[in-house]
Amino acid sequence: MTERSVLAIVLAAGLGTRMKSELPKVMHPIGGLPLAGHVLSTLERACVDRVAVVTGPDMEVLEQLVGQMLPGAACHIQTERLGTAHAALAAKPALEGQLDEVLVLFGDTPLITPETVNTVRKALQNGADVAVLGFEAANPYGYGRLVTENGRLVAIREEKDATEEERQLTLCNSGIMGFAGQHAKTLLETIGNDNAKGEYYLTDAVEIASRTGLNVIAVTASEQDVQGINTRAQLAECEAIFQARKRQEVLETGVTLLAPETVFFAHDTVIESDVVIEQNVVFGPGVVVETGSVIRAFSHLEGATVGEGSTVGPYARLRPGAKLTGQAHIGNFVEIKNTEIGQGAKVNHLSYIGDALVGAKTNIGAGTITCNYDGFGKHRTEIGGGSFIGSNATLVAPLSLGAGVYVAAGSTVTEQVPPNALVIGRGRQVVKQERASELRDRFRAAKEAKG
Repeated sequence: MTERSVLAIVLAAGLGTRMKSELPKVMHPIGGLPLAGHVLSTLERACVDRVAVVTGPDMEVLEQLVGQMLPGAACHIQTERLGTAHAALAAKPALEGQLDEVLVLFGDTPLITPETVNTVRKALQNGADVAVLGFEAANPYGYGRLVTENGRLVAIREEKDATEEERQLTLCNSGIMGFAGQHAKTLLETIGNDNAKGEYYLTDAVEIASRTGLNVIAVTASEQDVQGINTRAQLAECEAIFQARKRQEVLETGVTLLAPETVFFAHDTVIESDVVIEQNVVFGPGVVVETGSVIRAFSHLEGATVGEGSTVGPYARLRPGAKLTGQAHIGNFVEIKNTEIGQGAKVNHLSYIGDALVGAKTNIGAGTITCNYDGFGKHRTEIGGGSFIGSNATLVAPLSLGAGVYVAAGSTVTEQVPPNALVIGRGRQVVKQERASELRDRFRAAKEAKG
């Protein structure tokens, strides 16, 4: 795109909703990211240099999201719900100064792509004063129709106001619009509220612009790209579309998905080439899987890095802060949290390792746990490289084990262990001959006495 001054106004206040939730609609997640977050991410990737977000009262959670994702963006509060044009003008301070393009989008359209945003931008660069983004609807009922003549947009006709002929049109209004910078503020301020609801409608800008001889056109995107969300059912539909897109993206980068429809990704999942992902795997936010790794079936990963050539699962859980350095093995029913697993280390069975450092080539036996929480705070365990931790070991943090340590099976370890030491932290075995028969007789008699 040509270097230009671009403002995007994202409307997130006053959007109709039937979500039945205390959470603002635009904060419901798709792929682990709020709906509004998807729109902000798209604008950033489309190289929009200025963003203003129109929020409603008591939407601090949205303001926090904007601050995290786009620290330079401004939030403006629409205190009264008086229509889409009124909402856009809530960001009036952002309209001051020299602007080449002004885009108006909605915070509940998470599937919009940078390519679609740039379709509107290109229309403005090519001489349009107003560009309205439309889509060919499979079922146009209920949508405003875009009425065009000789390539120009002459009207946006709502369903209730449309003639029978106009109702046959399938080119519908997405609500997303672009304005040439020199006309944006004037057009928005000219919109009146002479209608049954007394509201200010963004769509009226089309008629006003046409009446004053400005060049108004319609551009198109896919129906999926501009799909809005008002219900939980529509939220689920958009999640399905997002996942389908993400799976296709991953497959095209050289990743093997054994059953693509059973794998679920987050918005920021990074999977490098030559990774194999088996069935029923879930990726939460913040996961990177490096080349040559295998994620086996029924595993759940979140906030984790899987180093090159590692194996995870089946039935494994990597929680935030898990880092597998490379060639590591994390097996079935193993949970790793806030822990670095060194090169070639193995935790293959039924273990919990949290708040720890596990050295390279160390083997953690089945049933081992790090006792990292004392009821008030978390404590760290460090295990040196080349160590062997026997099955059912309990490592009570804070704890440090040197390199090359052997921990006997069943041990509870509470004190520092020097390198190359053998530690046995368990009671001595005692065998009492024939006592098993006596115990059985005693237990049987007690049961019979109870009737």
